[in-house]
Amino acid sequence: MSHDQNFKNLILDYPRQAIEFAAASEAAKLDDSVRILPLREEQLKERLGDRFRELDVPLLLEWPDGRRQALLFVFEEETEPKRFSMHRLAHYCLDLAELYHTERVVPVAIFLHPGTFDETLTLGSDTRDYLQFSYLAWPLFRLQARAYFDSPNLVARLNLPNMRYAPEEKVEVYAQAVRGLRTLEPDRERQIKYLDFVDIYAKLNDNERQRYQQHYAEETETMSAFADRFIDQGVQQGVQQGEATILMAQLQEKFGADSLDAHRERISGADPKELLQWSKRILSAETPETIFDLKGHGSN
Repeated sequence: MSHDQNFKNLILDYPRQAIEFAAASEAAKLDDSVRILPLREEQLKERLGDRFRELDVPLLLEWPDGRRQALLFVFEEETEPKRFSMHRLAHYCLDLAELYHTERVVPVAIFLHPGTFDETLTLGSDTRDYLQFSYLAWPLFRLQARAYFDSPNLVARLNLPNMRYAPEEKVEVYAQAVRGLRTLEPDRERQIKYLDFVDIYAKLNDNERQRYQQHYAEETETMSAFADRFIDQGVQQGVQQGEATILMAQLQEKFGADSLDAHRERISGADPKELLQWSKRILSAETPETIFDLKGHGSN
């Protein structure tokens, strides 16, 4: 399991909520007009033989009216605090500042598991400091989950299982995370996607999941229904796409690319039953038109 990828997806799907949750002091200055753009992760190589240095999630914030210079957010996920390197993060930030010609950079480090970590870096000599670096620490393990039960911030609600809570609160924490997902995210596909996120970090055992289903039966039924419909829809769509791909390949092979271009839209919009019928007809068809003309073909 890649925690790094999980949080990369979360931040890219909900960049504004991530900034509001992890960097409240900076988010207070952001209005709805600010555009948030994900940047490419790979930075320029100093030499062609070097490996790219990769960032987790760099986000560029732009004010359309130009009244303020763009602001660069750098999110770095570190599951184990003891592995965190301020030198690496500082290096990332300096590289990006140079690459994008800005000195407005906000570094944020996400910590999942308990542990200690340094928060400032100073380089210098006995007589003078020449470089000072700090960042916004986002130690999820230090936050009290109950304090965020009613948060309108979806990123906070999804991370409830990563916060502090008593063992007997685990099922309630999970329930509040799922409730936040259900009420704050209207998109069904994302609901299913981030239900997986909550499941991964909650890690309910069989007894805990049974307790959840008993005490939160209505929400369990609602989310299960969404999941079932989503899966059924995905299966149906997969069958359709597979049949369409086969028919297009057959059509092009037998009648050429021009015939495929002429009928591509019709094939793409057909249901699996129609596609199967057309695939049968193509074996004996003398022209592309006879494949799609229902006259003379009966129910085959």
